[in-house]
Amino acid sequence: MTVLTILNAPGTEIPDQLTDLGRKEDVELRIVEAHELGSALPGTDVLLLWDFFSKALRSEFGHADSLKWIHAAAAGVDSLLFDELSASEVVVTNARGIFDRPIAEFVLNYLLIHAKNSLRSLQDQRESVWNRRSTKNLAGSQALIVGTGSIGREIARVLRALDVNVTGAGSHARTGDADFGTVIDSSQLSSHLSGVDWVINIAPLTDRTKNLFDAEVFAAMESSAYFVNVGRGEGVVTSDLVNALETGEISGAGLDVFDEEPLPADHPLWQADNVIVTPHMSGDTDGWRTRLADQFVVLFEKYAAGETFPHTVDKAAGYVR
Repeated sequence: MTVLTILNAPGTEIPDQLTDLGRKEDVELRIVEAHELGSALPGTDVLLLWDFFSKALRSEFGHADSLKWIHAAAAGVDSLLFDELSASEVVVTNARGIFDRPIAEFVLNYLLIHAKNSLRSLQDQRESVWNRRSTKNLAGSQALIVGTGSIGREIARVLRALDVNVTGAGSHARTGDADFGTVIDSSQLSSHLSGVDWVINIAPLTDRTKNLFDAEVFAAMESSAYFVNVGRGEGVVTSDLVNALETGEISGAGLDVFDEEPLPADHPLWQADNVIVTPHMSGDTDGWRTRLADQFVVLFEKYAAGETFPHTVDKAAGYVR
């Protein structure tokens, strides 16, 4: 008998594919919310974090006496990898692949809005102003994508299709990468920003990437450069970003993630006319929860059959290698 516990968020519907697992003769299904997790963990073999923003497991992990596998229904697992779990034998998987194309399209949307000055056009439309002007080409521009995992690679492929020149930044420098060509060491980011038009952060949150984008990095960017963050809010020193936007060190930003979510109503980023703020939604296209559920069912079948997962999180590194 396999005990499967699903940690759900209040008011969130569980797809039928997941509840159907509880109808198997050899599966006991427990569906709980955060305040019930501690009592559900004893005997649990598999934990599905359907409430992927929850941090409840950290305080309740001591009750997990038979846990073998945790699946996070999200790409990022930084909030999950506390010391006790990282040191354990528990296998961790994430939703690798589910959000690659949606986020790549979202990044492209940010770039096109900025390059074509669409915010200004919308303002002119509201004011009934006929204001013809030139806009920028994406083709021939230079993008640096910080984060060379599967989402970063999909962003690179989408941008290359539009003749954007792409390089990457990751945990170590290399050349000849299939998607990026050249990859620089992200710790040397400030030295590689000359001539870059688009700086795109999709890096996982680790000790190495926390506060990576600070005053030094923004000062090293071109004044015409545009910053996109679809990675983690804590990867950016927000006060430094606000200052860079207000002083013209960079030309604008498309921001989907923040170090405080929801973004406070009085935050200056809401009012900045060179910023697009979206509420952590870059991966959420129609049917995304169904795709997450389908992915877990496939992985659960592999687990039940004793097969190897197609990917696992390196708990020491904080991401899938």
